[in-house]
Amino acid sequence: MIEIHPVQSPKDLTAFINFNYWLYKNHPYAVPDLDFSLRDTFNPKKNPGLEFSEMQLFLAYKDGKVAGRVVAIINKRANSTWNVKNVRFGWIDFIEDIDVAKALLDTVEQWGRERGMTHCQGPMGITDMDKEGMLTEGFDRLGTMSTLYNYPYYPQYLERLGYQKEAEWMELHMDVPDKVPDKYARVGQIVMQREKVHIKKLNGKRDIFQNGYGQKIFDVINDAYSPLFGYSRMTPRQIEGYVKTYLPLLDLRMVTLVETDDTNQVVAVGISMPSIVRSLQKSKGKLLPFGWFHLLKSLKFKHEDGVELLLIAVHPDWQGRGINALLFTDLIPVYQQMGFKWAETNCILEENVKTQTQWQYLDAQIVKRRRCYKKEIQKK
Repeated sequence: MIEIHPVQSPKDLTAFINFNYWLYKNHPYAVPDLDFSLRDTFNPKKNPGLEFSEMQLFLAYKDGKVAGRVVAIINKRANSTWNVKNVRFGWIDFIEDIDVAKALLDTVEQWGRERGMTHCQGPMGITDMDKEGMLTEGFDRLGTMSTLYNYPYYPQYLERLGYQKEAEWMELHMDVPDKVPDKYARVGQIVMQREKVHIKKLNGKRDIFQNGYGQKIFDVINDAYSPLFGYSRMTPRQIEGYVKTYLPLLDLRMVTLVETDDTNQVVAVGISMPSIVRSLQKSKGKLLPFGWFHLLKSLKFKHEDGVELLLIAVHPDWQGRGINALLFTDLIPVYQQMGFKWAETNCILEENVKTQTQWQYLDAQIVKRRRCYKKEIQKK
């Protein structure tokens, strides 16, 4: 017998978080979320995204044991931006039992219908900075810190339950080259002279906070990503939270900005960080008692071999003008000096040809694909 219960207590929330750790325990490719990070994500006092979103967590029980989990979400800003009535499902996990998957999704669909939604889509997060997209290819590849991992039966079940592809992303893997490809170097020199721009490296917290570069970075991200699937512009409070929480954690050698010579307008951003997935696996999602040691070691002392290319954003007015080459000519030597051997991109939409072509001189290979699924749940 399968029962669905809303998460209502701290004990329920712990069961919700721990289910993923149990389902993927010792899995060679799955990367766990950090317990405290998830708790903050679901806490209205700590997540500005919940100021404009409704959310309900659910647990599935089969024969008295937790067998699945899901979050039902209505992001009102995204729905308004794209003129849709979508309820999202996120953080979905379930045992290999289609009846459990059906019970979870039926619950989200009904929750959405009761609130006037016409379609159910996912996996999506509360906001665009959360993990999204169900893995459909690359199950034998190590996950990344910023993406989801799931078993192959997940997409099979969704399609059997009437869900269809709405969007698809790909992830690219490449070796760090011995030198900057000549094409990037040549284009970079031309672009600096023609467009009157230069590389800007951040100089600690003073640049991030006092000189306003934290805000400038997220302004570019907002402008660059606004046309992309499902995106809603980050609010000032969201930006403030990301600037305070995440930018100080980055190794600023691995962050590159491009700004104009005359006005110091930031027109492009490249943010990367050392891969910490092996450390996250060792931590098993917990900072205590020893998880902090593994993470600190990867970030500050003995890093892993790879780089996660978290994002590249170019202001729309500056796209197609070779600005990306400047980011690569600055970052590749940094990766060489730091001893990294490979890099992997974040998710790139399949129709985002501009972003895909920027990697062509690095022999990048598609190693993973993931999808957002959608299903009509009531007539408009």
